[in-house]
Amino acid sequence: MRTYVGHQQAVSADDFVELALGTPVELWLGVEGETDEERAARLDAARDILADNPELPDDVSRIAAEAIEAYAPELFNVVPLARPGGRRPVRKGAAA
Repeated sequence: MRTYVGHQQAVSADDFVELALGTPVELWLGVEGETDEERAARLDAARDILADNPELPDDVSRIAAEAIEAYAPELFNVVPLARPGGRRPVRKGAAA
């Protein structure tokens, strides 16, 4: 199954997020091993994007909520598991 955002195909989850938001994920999260100068430049770019599009945080929240609702409803179906024998374990020592 192929997934498209606009006219672009999203091959991976990162592609989907980047196409949906219009910015690469690394811009917001950074990359491992980036220098202080690279981090400062990345944060400057992020500030510029937020200044040009102040609705972006709301859009991101909406996209995340829609993804959770569509693809992970089982996250909210929590069922307590019964313990074998129906008893609680006896705790001894400092943990008790």
